Amino acid sequence: MIKSQKQVKTLHTLLLYIAGFCLFLEWLYPLGDISETSIGIFVLFALYCFFISYFQLHWLISFPLKGFGLLVIIHMLYSETSFLDLNWIGEVFQEVAYNIGLMFSGEWYMLTTTFRSLLFLFLIWLMSYLLYYWFVRMKNIILFILLTFVYIGILDTFTVYEGSTAIVRIFVISFIALGMSSLSKETEAKRIPISVKERLKYWLLPLVLLVAVVTFIGYQAPKADPQWPDPLPFLEGATSNLGGDGSGTGRVGYGEDDSQLGGSFVQDNTVLFEATVEEDHYWRIETKDVYTGKGWETSRERNLLDQSGGQITLSTFENSVETDLLDAQITFTESNQLPKLVYPYGISSIRTEEGANFYLDESLEGIEITFMEEDSSLDAYEITYDNPSFDIDTLRDSSEQDSEEIQARYTQLPENLPERVEDLAAEVTEGYESRYDKARAVERYFSANGFEYQTTDIPIPGEEEDYVDQFLFETQIGYCDNFSTAMVVILRSEGIPARWAKGFTSGERIDSNAEEETHVNQVANSNAHSWVEVYFPDVGWVPFEPTQGFSNMADFHTDVDENDSPMEEEPLEAPELDQDEETEEEEGTEEADDQEEETASSDEQTGMSSQAGYILVGIAIVLVLILFVLYKKRREIRIYFLQRKLERQFDDTVFQEAYLYLLKLAKKKGFGRGSDETLREFARRIDKDLYTVEMSKLTRIYERMIYSKRLTGEKEEIIQLWKNLINQIMA
Repeated sequence: MIKSQKQVKTLHTLLLYIAGFCLFLEWLYPLGDISETSIGIFVLFALYCFFISYFQLHWLISFPLKGFGLLVIIHMLYSETSFLDLNWIGEVFQEVAYNIGLMFSGEWYMLTTTFRSLLFLFLIWLMSYLLYYWFVRMKNIILFILLTFVYIGILDTFTVYEGSTAIVRIFVISFIALGMSSLSKETEAKRIPISVKERLKYWLLPLVLLVAVVTFIGYQAPKADPQWPDPLPFLEGATSNLGGDGSGTGRVGYGEDDSQLGGSFVQDNTVLFEATVEEDHYWRIETKDVYTGKGWETSRERNLLDQSGGQITLSTFENSVETDLLDAQITFTESNQLPKLVYPYGISSIRTEEGANFYLDESLEGIEITFMEEDSSLDAYEITYDNPSFDIDTLRDSSEQDSEEIQARYTQLPENLPERVEDLAAEVTEGYESRYDKARAVERYFSANGFEYQTTDIPIPGEEEDYVDQFLFETQIGYCDNFSTAMVVILRSEGIPARWAKGFTSGERIDSNAEEETHVNQVANSNAHSWVEVYFPDVGWVPFEPTQGFSNMADFHTDVDENDSPMEEEPLEAPELDQDEETEEEEGTEEADDQEEETASSDEQTGMSSQAGYILVGIAIVLVLILFVLYKKRREIRIYFLQRKLERQFDDTVFQEAYLYLLKLAKKKGFGRGSDETLREFARRIDKDLYTVEMSKLTRIYERMIYSKRLTGEKEEIIQLWKNLINQIMA
């Protein structure tokens, strides 16, 4: 083993330097995919520079050698004259001087290709020395490894480069390099002499084998789904919105341009405002009436009506509708402002401390605000409104004689709407007489036919595709815009006036005092929502909620016994879960019968002694009794295992399973959900019957989970709510 002051030429230093070179190549490989660069010549120059750096020649020798190699590469790439013709060297120096002048003047985009290549070659030159210094002399390689992982990760995320294989290569090279670096430090510190043979036998081969095995297992093992949302859809959506075309994917929240629907979005839980309310309901912003086949527009020009003194003249329903006079207060968080005000159905007045004028946009039914002072902003405002409760009997008996204006404006459809959409509309509404029953049939169609709520991997329709047709017949996945637009188009295909409404859901309740008349909800960008409004001549515009996983936030009532309802709603719980449980119970009973038959036949065929026969019969009886007890106690057993599951594996999937089983158990114990009863109404009725508020609390947690795809709240509190309700229902 030869040692000198400048260099330690041993096996581990050579391998360590080779590892550094291989890691550096990972920085070069992506250039061929993300640009038009031919990387072969640069890889050769890197190998040449690394070779010279390894031998640590004096700078008077290494500098000319590397400089000569750089000039050879530049000549090969950009000169057609002979290498011995020194005129081309003069031209290179002139170009360098010209480009340096551009750099000092800030015109970087004007730099020539030759100069850029020269800079890149010079960077490779420097890296050959720096990596030798880091890997061989300092043996401090972790920083460069981390930078390499970050570099490949960024390119994999934001460019066309596929970095999966590169990540595996970097992992293998890095662990071998770290092992060699650690051994080198230990041997040098302790002055332990290790021969080349011993290094190979006792250290290098086991290290390589270990890394290979770990890599293979890691590569073949199942991978968990990404825990963080992909930032690329958000960035693409943000740049798309800056460009003004309104297409692409982006961040969830309220936007004014709905002409191009579709595409994925990432959740944004930024809180926009807090609402102090007595009842939860939709926060409406605007409606749109023209479906283009790609999205929504408005048929009328913007027309602002002065709402003097904050008295709002907007009316969405007739005076005959039963209402409760309520107040609400909106408080915006920090600088989060919306271009239009949010308001509930039945709004009659707005009050604010700031000097402001309110205007109603007739075309969209949006409320806008201007301030008397230039620098003013709206921090809070109060609303008085008549909260409507729609009578289902009145809706069923409502006349279907619409005015010509309503029919012309709110049954519009594009001429190129695919015929199969109209055929589906006729099929869904077949057998229903009243407008209300048809609307409810369409509302329930999506949950009964496998449509899924999803915010990622949502396609944008092509130039010749219709947005609704694509959703109904091809993807059957989407979010509120897909469901609400599809319902409007289906209703319009049947001549029923309907329109598209947008705003926010009620948000997330942040106080827990059930004794107070009011409570506070936080409304975030993630609560942005769209729904459907159907017109009834004797009533007005009535909200409907087709989006899978959501319940209608409008209030309905009826005096008709639910058994007299002309149609029967499916329960909220997924039919697969019911069928699975019933199938398990039936299979358990069938298995018991099979075991009895097998035991009896076994006794007859074997001709065993009477004593052995009695034993088998006794065992069979015991098994039957055990199965019978298990069957009778199946609910208690299911509750026990669900409780254990909640305590050990508390996530949205387990909570949804537990909540749906609670609904099923309530139905079997006589607390069935009414045919026209929303989930929140059902929860309030349960609380009233049981003298509690726990069902409403648990239902709000469930709705938030369905919307935001995440479970919020304290684990112990949620489990205790569920256990209390189970005990009260089973009592």
